[in-house]
Amino acid sequence: MQGRGMSRSFLIMLVTVAAISPLGINLYLPSMPGMAASLGVDYAAVQVTLSVYLAAVAVGQLIIGPVSDRYGRRPALLGGLVLFVIGSLICLLAPNIAVLNVGRVIQALGGCAGISLSRAIVRDMYDRTQAASMIAYVTMGMAVAPMIAPTIGGVLEAMHGWRASFAFLMLFGVGTLVATYRMLHETNPWRGAASGPRQLLQGYRQLLGMPAFWGFAFTAALTSAAFFAFVGGAAYVTIELMGRSPVQYGLYFGLVSVGYIAGNFCSGRFVSKLGPQRMIRLGILLSGSSVVLMAALYGLDDMQPAFIFVPTMLLGVGNGLVLPSCVAGAVSVKPEVAGAASGLAGSIQIGFGAIVAPLVGALVATSAWPMILITGACILLSTLSIRLALK
Repeated sequence: MQGRGMSRSFLIMLVTVAAISPLGINLYLPSMPGMAASLGVDYAAVQVTLSVYLAAVAVGQLIIGPVSDRYGRRPALLGGLVLFVIGSLICLLAPNIAVLNVGRVIQALGGCAGISLSRAIVRDMYDRTQAASMIAYVTMGMAVAPMIAPTIGGVLEAMHGWRASFAFLMLFGVGTLVATYRMLHETNPWRGAASGPRQLLQGYRQLLGMPAFWGFAFTAALTSAAFFAFVGGAAYVTIELMGRSPVQYGLYFGLVSVGYIAGNFCSGRFVSKLGPQRMIRLGILLSGSSVVLMAALYGLDDMQPAFIFVPTMLLGVGNGLVLPSCVAGAVSVKPEVAGAASGLAGSIQIGFGAIVAPLVGALVATSAWPMILITGACILLSTLSIRLALK
């Protein structure tokens, strides 16, 4: 399949399936304070629904990657979309926080297929450098979802309450399932190579001994963790501490996604000229600078949302420069187990987010400083991990 181009409609389909899980993360963020009041729990309990989702995405990718290597990308992706629709329905009807968390787990286990398998499908069709460029374009389109999701979620919350967000996710999942069933052809030329559970796990054993894989995977995870540190605290800081509405939070959050789209566009446009290593280093440098700027502005005035969102827009640009090249590097160390590599790298990436987001959510009760400091720590650690890959 390598070298074969993809049609515009096929690319749009990949963007849509990749956007499923980010929608599940971001659409209901403006509703979190309202959900706490409606379900009779505190904000920290609602924050757990985000952590549970991220943890389930991390675990799910460990399963879906090897399964797609063995049975093919198409059946694995279709099955994941069915689970996402079922999980969204459970969340929509949830009478309490416990049932909501069950629905979030099922929703996440299905949604993770879109993240992992969209990358593996691209790697099936292109070599490493081309894959970095195409992953960037897929991610750029996918980034529209988190850009508009908080705004949509804020409007739905204001008009119909928090359950409307999960109704939207269910309908979006159904539409994506239908489109994928009609358009997706099988892309994995190595499917069927493994004949049992032991062989399915062999891909992970091979990856364990490859320092380059771990360097790329940890750099992507730490760069993403910086973003999740912001997500974990930004809604509470903006709505509760700064006194802004959920709709205003959604509009401000759009700045972050604009930066992420711009970074991915630059990756898609320039990675073949500058090379993946330069793109990664430039992205880390820009991300670190954004944290310094955020700290300086927030220190001047802690009641201005723009002072945390504008610098985080630059953090989004940095993410867009780093992630496509890191993901392409991770899934290219051994192409015949690209599904396992994509699943493991994605699991590490989301797993870091599942740790960081609730930590920040628990610490921002009176100030955004914990969010800023943890974001900076993640970027600092990413500068160390990338050295392992580039060696």
